[in-house]
Amino acid sequence: QVQLVESGGGLVQAGDSLRLSCAASGRTFSSYAMGWFRRAPGKEREFVAAINWSGVITTYPDSVKGRFTVSRDNAKNTVYLQMNSLKPDDTAVYYCAAAQTMAKISTIPIRPDYRGQGTQVTVSS
Repeated sequence: QVQLVESGGGLVQAGDSLRLSCAASGRTFSSYAMGWFRRAPGKEREFVAAINWSGVITTYPDSVKGRFTVSRDNAKNTVYLQMNSLKPDDTAVYYCAAAQTMAKISTIPIRPDYRGQGTQVTVSS
């Protein structure tokens, strides 16, 4: 069992940066692929970033590639999402996700084994 708690969301202006954190409980954190997805009002879940268990492999959709960076610290049971050059289209609730494979986070339908409660990110123009 893995419990995930996100933090770091907020209201920013276009062009600003934010860093989201996700603290995980459970002794098996390092065995899971981790990642983030988001959901904007009236839209489906959208993949944002994923990272493999060791942190060596990452993947992003074109919509955030070059602006967002996912990382993890297995010693701290924490995964991060650094978001730069934010745009109003990035406005959404961001969810942390854990899964046995990166594909469960990065491919539709997005169905991770565990997810957090979400943190709101609002980007004003």
